[in-house]
Amino acid sequence: MKTCMILVDLQNDYFPGGSMELVGIGTAAANARLLLEAFRKREQPVFHIQHIAARPGATFFLPETNGARINATVAPMGDETTIVKNYPNSFRDTTLAKLLGQRKIQDLVICGAMSHMCIDATVRAAFDLGFNCTVAEDACATMNLIFNGKTINASEVHASFMAAMAGVYAEVLSTQSLIKKMA
Repeated sequence: MKTCMILVDLQNDYFPGGSMELVGIGTAAANARLLLEAFRKREQPVFHIQHIAARPGATFFLPETNGARINATVAPMGDETTIVKNYPNSFRDTTLAKLLGQRKIQDLVICGAMSHMCIDATVRAAFDLGFNCTVAEDACATMNLIFNGKTINASEVHASFMAAMAGVYAEVLSTQSLIKKMA
């Protein structure tokens, strides 16, 4: 079966100086870059997902801004496809499922941001559509969340969502383990 990489929302607003810097985004992007290089070396398909804010009052990923651009660490090259989305789920109202079907891709390697939002939504949707998913957990980043007045550290948010996906929805591996598995 054909495998592709899907990089979700690794955009400038999530990096230092952006509108919503994520905890550990530099490390996540560096790991995503290693994985991206492995896919490019093997000439396997790569899809970049770019979120563009469409909801009123949005404060990041605004159209036509530097913050909405895909970060240079993982910028698209050559014939790599960029798909614009407006929702956390990368399949909702996009051509992603159609393009994967046209290329007869069944296995997805997914990474990016945010672990608790767009990664989770995309992986669950992909699973529901019948795709086999692998998440490069250390190539994903998130943020601290507040619930009922309690701050949940980004590392706990990330670990909880990776654990939940690993139960049914995806195989969850480190970047290095995934690259070794691909070899």
